[in-house]
Amino acid sequence: MLSDLDLPALWEYRSGHQDPPGFDAFWHGTLAGARAAGDGAVLTPVPTALRTVDVYDAEFPGFGGHPVRGWLRLPRDRGDAPLPAVVQYHGYGSGRGGPYDDLVWASAGYAHLIMDARGQGGAHAGGATGDPVGSAPAHPGFATRGIEDKETYYYRRVFTDAVRAVDAVRGLECVDARRVAVWGNSQGGGIALAVAGLVPGLAAGFFQAPLLTDVRRALRVTGTGPYREITGYLGARRSSADAVFETLAHFDGVGFARRALAPGRFSTGLADDVCPPSTVFGAYHAYAGPKTIRAWEFNGHEAGGHEDLADALSAFGAATARGDEER
Repeated sequence: MLSDLDLPALWEYRSGHQDPPGFDAFWHGTLAGARAAGDGAVLTPVPTALRTVDVYDAEFPGFGGHPVRGWLRLPRDRGDAPLPAVVQYHGYGSGRGGPYDDLVWASAGYAHLIMDARGQGGAHAGGATGDPVGSAPAHPGFATRGIEDKETYYYRRVFTDAVRAVDAVRGLECVDARRVAVWGNSQGGGIALAVAGLVPGLAAGFFQAPLLTDVRRALRVTGTGPYREITGYLGARRSSADAVFETLAHFDGVGFARRALAPGRFSTGLADDVCPPSTVFGAYHAYAGPKTIRAWEFNGHEAGGHEDLADALSAFGAATARGDEER
């Protein structure tokens, strides 16, 4: 069943999100501070029984120079030419998983980094990155940590870590820095969309059911998933709404979409009651670069599932092949 608007209405829908004053200055200062705190990635080889993929435990400096972990996977038979790369961000409450997970991208010839979202990994695939920054009272989960101030909001740290993941991959000798794409689903899709708006020169981006997009609309039409944490917080702290929405305006995917120029692909399920399809279309319509979207009529939060992955492989292959020809 539909969780939101029908498809004709989604094509007509436009988000009412307004960028807050100082949006660009806030993010410029945040990223400049993070980059000043350190650079580069430390790669530790991980012994596995794999014959075609090499796995490394990667650590790089994120927000505040805090150590952020991920898995870097490389095709073993990669020759001397620099590789295209994909940086992946995982879903809410999950983590980078184990060394044998997510082998598709390296098997397809990419350098592949999957980044931990700091402090997560307890609910699903395990994570290995802590969050050394505390916050004021929060609803259970991550979506409200430090939410009454943009400087302390949890996703300031996560989005900064995600940008630094791209920086780290671009700094690897085995990677062609001009052929780096970003990809994620749910929370990961929202993170990838933020990175697309913050990092120039990406080859492509794929945003599957992105979270933290068209947030005011999401809070009106869904009461599930991470958005429920925000409404729960506001229900308990009735006088905090103005501060909360001022903060969230600096993290809304629609704002990042307006600044993203890399070719972008969106995906949404019309039965998705976690990240409602209108919020995805809100970001899609605002997206500044070349773009496509697929709406899966009978699917929920999984959107196109493995078919989205196949689309991403095709789209990223075309985008990175163009970069290869330019070389």
